[in-house]
Amino acid sequence: MAQRQVIKMGNPILARIAAPVEWFGTAVLDELITDLWDTMAAEGGIGIAAPQIGESVRLVVFGLADEPRGPCAETIAPTVLINPVITPLADEVELGWEGCLSVPGMRGQVPRFNQIRYSGFDASGNTFSRDVSGYHARVVQHECDHLDGILYPQRMSDLSSFGFNDEIERAMMARLGAGNAGAASDDPDSETR
Repeated sequence: MAQRQVIKMGNPILARIAAPVEWFGTAVLDELITDLWDTMAAEGGIGIAAPQIGESVRLVVFGLADEPRGPCAETIAPTVLINPVITPLADEVELGWEGCLSVPGMRGQVPRFNQIRYSGFDASGNTFSRDVSGYHARVVQHECDHLDGILYPQRMSDLSSFGFNDEIERAMMARLGAGNAGAASDDPDSETR
């Protein structure tokens, strides 16, 4: 029960399709969930998937309480989501900034469904389902992509918005200084990690 090392892009574990969790109610699962929460908190993330700490199983945790992440960030209740299924509720796709603990120091604009239903199991093996939109939907899609071996740069439709945090911030400040404030989705501080 501790912080674990986050593996980085290029590690083959991140490219695998993760196995379903079948061992509910075990100390092993409880410890893995605790390690995910501890690692996410230590790294300043909004969510983390088990493959990011070297465990190729279908488990993510996420949550956002009082941490500011730009104007579009909302409170997201701490959630353990096991063996998730995501269903888009509308065709609307929205661009938004994302970063990732496994792709450190970088971010990019990623298209995601704006409204989804996610379902799965909690830590006790109980099923649940939630309909969400906006930032919450983005976070869930980002984290669940890890379970299918997908990192956010693979979802990007335009790599010209992919870059190092400091360079993107510099470019955004230059645009703001030129009087082009942009939309809320242009805010690089509202990223998913």
